[in-house]
Amino acid sequence: MIKSKNAKSRLIFLAVFVLLFAVEVLIALYVHDDFIRPYVGDMIVTVVVWSFARIIFPDRFKLMSLYVMIFAILVEVGQYFNYVELLGITNPILVTMMGTSFAWADIACYAVGCVVAVVADCFVFRKKA
Repeated sequence: MIKSKNAKSRLIFLAVFVLLFAVEVLIALYVHDDFIRPYVGDMIVTVVVWSFARIIFPDRFKLMSLYVMIFAILVEVGQYFNYVELLGITNPILVTMMGTSFAWADIACYAVGCVVAVVADCFVFRKKA
């Protein structure tokens, strides 16, 4: 019974991941504005990372969103130090995915995304007792 619950949870998080990843790709390819791409895209990306982590770890644990936030901050700090160039990455798709410019607003957007993940965890994906 436990395995079937985990399998069902993994499928739900896989669906969320695929859907939101597709939204991120569409935003990256077709949205070139001053709000959706830089702010909404950054908010969604933390939910994408969170849903991917939940595929691997389907049982809810309280610090998942914190770990996602720490990961997002580390990526942003890497952007500050121009880690894409330091690593010698030239593939334009990878460069876009990894990001190239540090911004405090990005960290704020990541935090909002993590709050969305916490709310989803608490209210949408809560375990029925």
